[in-house]
Amino acid sequence: MPGLSSRERLLAAIDGERDAPLPCCFMIFRVLRTKCRDELEFALRQQEMGLDARVQLEDLMVRFSPEVEIREWVEPASSRGPALLHRVYDTPAGKLTATVRQTDDWPHGARLPIFDDYFTPRAVRYPVSASQSLEVLRCILAEPTADDIAAFRQQAAARKQFADERALLLTGGWKSQRFVNGEDKGLVGDNGGTGTVIDSLMWLCGGTEPLLWAYDEPDFLRELIAIIEQWNRRRLELHLEVGVDLVMRRAWYEGTDFWSPALYRQFILPGLKREVEMAHQAGAGYGYIITSGMLPIADALLESGVDVILGIDPGEGKGTTLHEVSTSVGGRVGLWGGVSGPLMVESGTEAQVRQAVEEAVAALAPSGRFILSPVDNVREDTERAWSNVEVFIATWKSLTSSRA
Repeated sequence: MPGLSSRERLLAAIDGERDAPLPCCFMIFRVLRTKCRDELEFALRQQEMGLDARVQLEDLMVRFSPEVEIREWVEPASSRGPALLHRVYDTPAGKLTATVRQTDDWPHGARLPIFDDYFTPRAVRYPVSASQSLEVLRCILAEPTADDIAAFRQQAAARKQFADERALLLTGGWKSQRFVNGEDKGLVGDNGGTGTVIDSLMWLCGGTEPLLWAYDEPDFLRELIAIIEQWNRRRLELHLEVGVDLVMRRAWYEGTDFWSPALYRQFILPGLKREVEMAHQAGAGYGYIITSGMLPIADALLESGVDVILGIDPGEGKGTTLHEVSTSVGGRVGLWGGVSGPLMVESGTEAQVRQAVEEAVAALAPSGRFILSPVDNVREDTERAWSNVEVFIATWKSLTSSRA
């Protein structure tokens, strides 16, 4: 199938067209993104490198309902530990309070975002607990405003036109919008928004309490997840309305590093099925980002109908060796990844990178449903990392030409 565009190659790999060339599209490429003024330049720079670039939509703004008042203050550091950041959400239904340790590597200054990976390991107090009325959370999670929707549609139309002109895949979901006209709104960090259902649950409650509630307070947990799903669903609808090719759900906290297969089926799978069905009815594919703890729930993921699993990491993931993944799900769902970004691209030798790419292609490409990528990111701006990126791409091109 010569002469296919990047969009066609990626869709062919997701759908399982065996004769299509093997695509290479980096899941996340932060070190390059920081050198680009916007998403369009980012896509062009990747194309210049020979990659199968995609165009990502910025998410709608994460906002709170207008009746919510926020109070923030800093409790100074003491002999007992670092400074504490406090945030209180006052709503007509009551209050939520969050407290975090302001460690030296805290990236948000005196701000305390409601959704952020940095919050969870530094939290002293999470916003949501089983002793609270969930009506408070309903007050906080507001639907997008008319102005937000109009701005999103305008941005989406421009990016869709750009993607169509260059035959690139248009993707949506998962990527938060933190800044408005250059101002940090302090609502989310680099996370949050569309496609963050259970990840949002963990940011709101921590990584332990929801698992205990599954046994002790199952009705409370179901209601809490339903609130987040409903909030996410409206945002997902808007992504699908503008015609994305693929929506992505971040599921880093949905694997069996946290949830048992039985709890996954009980609390997560039903909502996932509904989202996949929404995407398919709109003519879009559905991507699921999970880098560890995937294989014990592989049958559930296949049942859900997801089109591609992003994050196949043989280096840092648990139970995700290339052989295990190939044997368990190879050929039955699209797979995206294959090489560890931190261990290989950022830290490995050129020989190790070359070997890692060769092993990933040998194990996962024969199914015809594979997209090669470092997992899940390349962040280090070092000579070694950039040199290894070149080796990664050169090895892929060599293997692709030999397979033609």
